[in-house]
Amino acid sequence: MSKVDCYSGQDLRQMFDAATIWLKVKAGEIDSLNVFPVPDGDTGTNMVLTMRAAMEEAAHCPDDSASAVLEAMAWGALMGARGNSGVILAQILRGLAQGLQGKGSFNGNDLAAALAQSSSLAYKAVSQPVEGTILTVIREAVAAAQAKSCSDDSDLLSIMETLVDEARASVARTPSLLPVLRQAGVVDAGGQGLSVLFEGVLRHLRGEEALEMVASPRPLGLALQKQAGESFYGYCTEFLLQGHGLDLEQIRDRLGKLGESVLVVGDETVVRAHLHTMDPGAALTYATSLGVLRQVKVDNMQDQHRDFIAQMERAPQPVAEISIVAVVSGGGLSQVFADLGAAPIPGGETMNPSVQELLQAVESTPSAKVIILPNNPNILPAAARVQSLAGKKVAVVPSKTIPQGIAALLAFNPEVDLGTNIEAMENALETVRSGELTTAMRSMSWDDLKIKKGQVIAFLDGDLVVAADAMPEALLELLAKMDTENSELVTIYYGADATTAEVGQIAQFIGQRYPEHKLELVAGGQPHYNYIVSVE
Repeated sequence: MSKVDCYSGQDLRQMFDAATIWLKVKAGEIDSLNVFPVPDGDTGTNMVLTMRAAMEEAAHCPDDSASAVLEAMAWGALMGARGNSGVILAQILRGLAQGLQGKGSFNGNDLAAALAQSSSLAYKAVSQPVEGTILTVIREAVAAAQAKSCSDDSDLLSIMETLVDEARASVARTPSLLPVLRQAGVVDAGGQGLSVLFEGVLRHLRGEEALEMVASPRPLGLALQKQAGESFYGYCTEFLLQGHGLDLEQIRDRLGKLGESVLVVGDETVVRAHLHTMDPGAALTYATSLGVLRQVKVDNMQDQHRDFIAQMERAPQPVAEISIVAVVSGGGLSQVFADLGAAPIPGGETMNPSVQELLQAVESTPSAKVIILPNNPNILPAAARVQSLAGKKVAVVPSKTIPQGIAALLAFNPEVDLGTNIEAMENALETVRSGELTTAMRSMSWDDLKIKKGQVIAFLDGDLVVAADAMPEALLELLAKMDTENSELVTIYYGADATTAEVGQIAQFIGQRYPEHKLELVAGGQPHYNYIVSVE
């Protein structure tokens, strides 16, 4: 691309199209930058899906001015934002749109000035900003770009070079600012994603070709695609692949062309994969060409949503004054929430629903007042955005785990008003302790724990507290830390990977260790986490 002094909206589209492709290429690496060694990294995936939504909207913008294109990108990113990183990225694009408002074209100085607004709005997106995150990266990179803009050599290419150099340096410094990153031995994933996005713009300005188009043109978001005139979520497809010489990057790239929310983890002999796709057969056919498939699971993500709507249509009048939308992953858990009166929307770890998907779920309920249960801390930012977009009164009860969401639902009383329910449901979040068990994807040290790849690890209310060689051993160690002396009920939600024999063994062990407690075993069907534990 030749050096020019002025750039149009079409140039802007091309820059960020290239940047989105580059971000997709690097998404797997960004996903792997988890603080904890668990198989649910999704920062890169969330940022890619957010950018795809932005570019899809920009592609349909009839106005070629820079201002109009950025307005379209900002709106698309807002509606497609997923997870904390996606919401902040949408704010960054909104800042650019505000900074270039009314401009038909722009130069390097204009962009540097507009980025200051991006940094400001990014910080406003977070109630309690933390340094050592994507917020630090945007602030420090923008400061460097503005300083460059004041120099004699301030064309767009030189400003972007400065922006990218400082973004990379800022990312490298994040562990020195955030102790959890330093302890985990990783940099901030959101900051890395932003740095990669800026790098993609720079590559385009330099005339470097994208490695390849990593996704064929299609409407963003499986939930937004149409089938027989209705919204369709597609299929949640998971499998375990065993083979020899398996190439994770190659598998991740191929599956990325077949679907969204792609997660590929493992090594050269065993790979676990997850994706949302309209054609699960294509993904499974590809996988069988590489080795042997085990633990194949394909769920129609629309079923629970459609069943709930049908149930609401059959329900006797009058319509409930307040409806509840809950984000849930796993057929069994979806049924639990539906039985308790909530409308389950597919989502959770590695599959954060977008703002638009949450908004659609809210608007599809029959009530004028709606409560959202995110059941995951990374879904809270998107849920909060729905409050200002919905044509209904929307409240968010900040449940961060499945057990918290269930406790909140049990506290709901349809006979009292919204405010009273919100207070009761939020109080209920504090009455339950939540545990999660999964397998470590890498070796690391965390506090006093020495974790080896392949060990079972357990979390208590979000804190990593147990590492053990076997699942029953880890579960008993977790329960010992869960204040069982002051509780009466232990509930175990077993996931898609749990075997009947293991569940029976665990039930026997718990019965022997805690004979005075009531034990409930529920087939949750959740991915990634073998067991979710609730003590109350």
